Amino acid sequence: MANEYIRMDQENTAMDGDVTPTVRGSSTTVTNRMKKVLGKSGTMNDQPSDDSTRYHTDDEYSFLAAGRDYESMNTTHKYTDQERLTLAAYESLDYLPSHNDIYKKWIKHQRISSYQLDVWALMGFIGFTIGVIGFLLHQLIEKIADVKWEITQKYIEDGEFSLACLFATGYSVAFIIFSAGIVIYLRPCAGGSGIPEITGFLNGTNVRHIFNIKTMVVKFFSCVTCVGCGLPVGPEGPMIHLGALVGAGLSQFRSETLGIKLPILEKFRTSEARRNFISAGAAAGVASAFGAPVGGLLFSMEEVSSFWTVTLSWQIFFCCIVSTFTTDLFNSAFMDFDYTGSFGKFKTNRYILFEIDQGVDVNIVMFLPTLIIGIIGGLLGAAFTILNLKITRFRKTVLYKVKRDWAQKLIKLLEPCLIMVIVTIFSILIPAAFTCTQFTCIEGQTGDAVKGCFNDTRNALHVDEYVIRYTCPQGTIWRSSNTTVLTNGTYNEVASLLFGTLEDAVTFLFSRDTHLEFNYPALFSVLPFYFIAVSWACSTAVACGALVPMLMVGAIYGRIVGRLMVSMFGLHQTGYWEWMDPGAFALIGAASFFGGVTRLTLATTVIMMELTNDVQVLLPVMVSVMVAKWVGDFFTHPIYHALLELKCIPFLDPEPRVTIDKKMVNLELFQAADIMSHPVVTVQTHEHVQTLAQLMTDSSHGGFPVIKKGGSDDEEHFYGMITRLELTVIMMNEDLFFPAAEINDHYSSPDDPSWIEFDQLNIHKVQNPEEISDKLFKYLHDSKYKDLVIDLNPYINQSALAIPEKFSLKRTYVIFRTLGLRHLTVIDNNNIVKGIITRKDLMGFSLQERLTNRLILNHTLNGRVEMTPVASDSNFV
Repeated sequence: MANEYIRMDQENTAMDGDVTPTVRGSSTTVTNRMKKVLGKSGTMNDQPSDDSTRYHTDDEYSFLAAGRDYESMNTTHKYTDQERLTLAAYESLDYLPSHNDIYKKWIKHQRISSYQLDVWALMGFIGFTIGVIGFLLHQLIEKIADVKWEITQKYIEDGEFSLACLFATGYSVAFIIFSAGIVIYLRPCAGGSGIPEITGFLNGTNVRHIFNIKTMVVKFFSCVTCVGCGLPVGPEGPMIHLGALVGAGLSQFRSETLGIKLPILEKFRTSEARRNFISAGAAAGVASAFGAPVGGLLFSMEEVSSFWTVTLSWQIFFCCIVSTFTTDLFNSAFMDFDYTGSFGKFKTNRYILFEIDQGVDVNIVMFLPTLIIGIIGGLLGAAFTILNLKITRFRKTVLYKVKRDWAQKLIKLLEPCLIMVIVTIFSILIPAAFTCTQFTCIEGQTGDAVKGCFNDTRNALHVDEYVIRYTCPQGTIWRSSNTTVLTNGTYNEVASLLFGTLEDAVTFLFSRDTHLEFNYPALFSVLPFYFIAVSWACSTAVACGALVPMLMVGAIYGRIVGRLMVSMFGLHQTGYWEWMDPGAFALIGAASFFGGVTRLTLATTVIMMELTNDVQVLLPVMVSVMVAKWVGDFFTHPIYHALLELKCIPFLDPEPRVTIDKKMVNLELFQAADIMSHPVVTVQTHEHVQTLAQLMTDSSHGGFPVIKKGGSDDEEHFYGMITRLELTVIMMNEDLFFPAAEINDHYSSPDDPSWIEFDQLNIHKVQNPEEISDKLFKYLHDSKYKDLVIDLNPYINQSALAIPEKFSLKRTYVIFRTLGLRHLTVIDNNNIVKGIITRKDLMGFSLQERLTNRLILNHTLNGRVEMTPVASDSNFV
């Protein structure tokens, strides 16, 4: 009977979660192996392992092979066979809930608000919570950093360099051991920024553990300690993940880890609502971290989210406003957790991270060095991405060669400690190699810069008074006239960039009218060190991001370009050439490197404006970001997309890009039938229990088209879809089973007590895989289930889409991604199932291979090369 209903070809059928394990041996051994695999997660697929230790041994590509780490935006990424197995192990998610009778019955009982006040209130609550988390995070980071550098500076001033190195290194290593240890031993997925995982999830891929309360706690404390102790990383990436965690948790009012499930706001417990609140949380995380509500909105829209509406944009914007307001409100009253007595007074130096209080007038000539900075940003951004990926691959190779689990974990723990030791010693000892620099300013409205001049009220040129002295004599300050203040004090340029937090260093670089504050030796010494240190550190086993370090790197080379302009054309504080301010070019450089690495244009531009309050350089920032993006796109994919590819997390780009023979392919010239998987595993509306049990133990597919006999020819027509998870829940309820002889007399009513409720079907994973495995094998081998069937009608997705075989491939892609589908059935003119399309079928490498095979087939059939579907260079997709 099973053969009558199941039509399957495991080699050709590629449904969601597609790899069916091959097991060999005696029947008892095979059964035991299948039960073991099924009992792990409720599916026949082994779930993806910890990414940091997952190594694919079949990677034989050369160092800069096209399509791997070095790949332009129009180059399709190449996966090895083992990497494809990892891709297939990830399950996909539907954006919209299954539209079946169970869902419709549930939704009738949900209260509908005319003005969606409950949504707005929850958005505000999420924003407030993230704002508090952002405040606590930054206060703790500042406290840890201040203690380290205050004591270190005291030792240095006393000439105790050995004690300074010993204290700073020991202090930092202690914190970094804690930071990496809790990630490695408690929650590996809490490492890194979390942005690729959030992006993959919102794109429709189920990534395990990323929204767990345990992940949130580990993420928070790991980020606080690693950033606070001085590792060259930033907290902004983790804040995005923490925001997404808050959005996922508060919107559902339930936690599997804590065993909490509050009976409120049940209407938001759908896949669509959950993803919307996660998008809002991620945006609010950016808003809190940077003090940039508009930037947070645009970051979520441009990078993180895959589904967007106008209404959602307003709601997320409100969430970002509340998040920023909350963080700024608490920052107004507390400094290192000490109450300042100014609650509610929003000081610009507290809520604008890198405040610029003196702008410059933009000149058309200014765009020439801006273009140069944009090109540098694109080149260095691509180099940063490649270096980061190569370091990660090398780490995986090393860990793979270490067979013992405890040794792998020890190596991962020692790596950030090594970086911390190198960074700390470099920061403390290298400044000693540089001579002390005298303060400079111009005495009078014009003239040459004079050393020993602290400031002059007639000219804005100065050196920031908060620069680091290091071992340089502080000297004295005296007034030589009513307008001029002199000093014999000095400072250390390198120490000013390496001591303290990254925010302090970026503030020095962005400062205006400080043309001569930093000279070439200091800038050229710090730039390569930070570039390498950041690209190495941000991929280690700690919760960290690289956004502020990116600003640091970009600001340094931007400052170099600005300093070069001053050296070539002299100091100009007023007049036509006053735009030549190294601080302005540092800001442009920071934006260009940020854009060159992330390839974000709108978000980068707005975040830089909100970070600095310097709207006057808006146009140069726009130009540098766009140029950096264009140049970077020529060499690599954006950093977060490249990490998605490295981690083998399935992801569909907004637009399909497929190249064959180095030419872009116009997908309008291909059909859905060209890339669909077939033949297809289908089920009947009334299906035998043993048939379903056999189906679920033999295959790993995530969903199945449902067919129903009808018409005069009694053909089996497409009727809807049902997912594997839904079938699993149904199969655990034996009250739904009835004899096959009663099919014609059986009627299922929504009021039937045996019906499964929506909250039972609406789950993300099975809770008891071992019990499920035992039951499925019991159904297979117990004769009493031989003639029992299940009525699947109440659980079938009645709004499952189907497209004809001749449907345009490009429009297939657009429909699939826009609607956030998991499965798309392909039918013929008689509504008979002919194939199925899943997320993996629409990924670039799969499209490229299948369309290439189609062209080869055309060539074979026609006896000539048929290249019509491949467009010329001017006819891009």
